Amino acid sequence: MRVLLLLQSLDGGGAERVAVNLLNHWDPHVVDARLGLLRRTGPYLAEVDADRLWAPDRRRGPIAPIAWAPVDIARMVRGLRPQVLMTFGMGIDLLAWPALRTLGPMRPRWICRGDSNPDAEIGHLALGPLGRAAARAAVRRVHRSADGVVAVARDLAARLDGDAHAASPRARVIYNPVDVAKIRTLAARRPAEDSGRPFIVAAGRLVHQKGYDLLIKAFADSAGARGMDLVVLGEGPLEGALKAQVASLGLEGRVRFLGFQANPWAWFSRARLFVLPSRWEGFGNVVAEALACGAPTLVTDCDFGPREQVVHGVSGWVAKAGHAAALTAALDALLTDPDLTARLGAAGRTRARAFDAPAIAAAYAALFQEQAAAPGPGW
Repeated sequence: MRVLLLLQSLDGGGAERVAVNLLNHWDPHVVDARLGLLRRTGPYLAEVDADRLWAPDRRRGPIAPIAWAPVDIARMVRGLRPQVLMTFGMGIDLLAWPALRTLGPMRPRWICRGDSNPDAEIGHLALGPLGRAAARAAVRRVHRSADGVVAVARDLAARLDGDAHAASPRARVIYNPVDVAKIRTLAARRPAEDSGRPFIVAAGRLVHQKGYDLLIKAFADSAGARGMDLVVLGEGPLEGALKAQVASLGLEGRVRFLGFQANPWAWFSRARLFVLPSRWEGFGNVVAEALACGAPTLVTDCDFGPREQVVHGVSGWVAKAGHAAALTAALDALLTDPDLTARLGAAGRTRARAFDAPAIAAAYAALFQEQAAAPGPGW
């Protein structure tokens, strides 16, 4: 069964980590998978065998013009001849749609994998009201054109299912995979930058969606966090603004921005608390990873995934999204009750089994088998 996973690049993010995890957990005798990239960049390239990777080789430079993307995708599909194509995220869905329309009966079965809140993503585009309306209409059209839709959370599935073609199966819910065994092995290593002081940790791109500004304000106001550091793992365009906020709140020396970390799990396993303060999500990969490390985990009730990844008060803690004061109250409740955080950490380790890579890879393989056996477009 030939499968092609299509992304824009491997420039570190949740979707990229998912694609690499799946690729490396499928039995190649069952799923002959290839990874297609529009740009051969990103920190996860070293984790993919070169013979399983395809990317355009353009003399114009490492970044292909966006106008060439549908041409590259069509060429990739013709060359690799997959029975099933799975695209990762709204942007690549929109680029794949015109490419597949040029293939006629040679088009493979197509699955759109939804991993974020499309309404929130479109709402933050600088397109104006008419442009955003057109983008929403295009996304609906794409989902109707696909042969199947995968969502990474139940509430997201309900949202995407409204965009799916009436003749298609309802959107399938498959959580993101994390390699629990690998994470726990690497989590045992001590980070080189560890100061020895107690700390809270957060991880992800430094963008508005992730709510770091809310966490920094909550951290400044939290009595329970006194004497602790806040460690932020990740890179992004808001780093300068967030550092300015830290300075304005008098937190210099207590908030540490450590950039991209190849082994974030060593930090998770030693943290007093892991926090995901997002305004919206599709699925929190770092939440599943923190649970696997046994880190007491605080998330927001944002749309969509984190609020169903933990059970409030059992395997994690859930605070109101978009409110620094709610995060402050949660920090105070958790950081002053070590018995509670110990219980959350232990239950979180058990909860992480629901996201273990071998089981999730098997669920995707079963879906691909269904699609490959279905009548309609394909080789």
